Amino acid sequence: MNKLKEDLQENIGKAKAGSQIAFSLLLNTFWNEVYHFQLARTKNENDAEDITIQTFSKAFDKIKTYDDSYEFKTWLITISKNLHVDLIRKRKRNILDGFENSSSEAVKKVVDESPTVEDQLIIEQNLASLLSHIKKLKPHYQKVINLRYFNELTYAAIAKELDEPVNNVKVKLLRAKKLLAEIIKGK
Repeated sequence: MNKLKEDLQENIGKAKAGSQIAFSLLLNTFWNEVYHFQLARTKNENDAEDITIQTFSKAFDKIKTYDDSYEFKTWLITISKNLHVDLIRKRKRNILDGFENSSSEAVKKVVDESPTVEDQLIIEQNLASLLSHIKKLKPHYQKVINLRYFNELTYAAIAKELDEPVNNVKVKLLRAKKLLAEIIKGK
């Protein structure tokens, strides 16, 4: 087995054990592939991004069910494809029903972790400079960053505020921090 495949299997194992760092590495490794897959299907950046966030949220929630005999990317794409089909069905149902179905009020209770090293770095940045960089993010990323770091809300509180599952909030925060870091580095 080559080194990249060994590293991937090691990260999957760590993610199954609950490592947030491993989740972040998997997210960074496969984000573009899942996003571009959805962009080609939906032809809509917002839908593609939402489905990609939901894909990683669901994958991280169900990581222990991942079977190593399949490629991890294939597993993610399958989840993504199913979420897209579900979205299409939901939209058709909503059109037929004539109204939006309200999201479930039940939010998973997740133990909020202390700030990570990334969190501390963001907090310690020059505020004026940081705010100008944050304004370069898409509005939904700006909102999740503001709720977490400036309003100091927990993941559960953000999930309630945005009416989204906690795992979606975590994935959005991971993605927002990655994009913010790229903006700060000047990529």
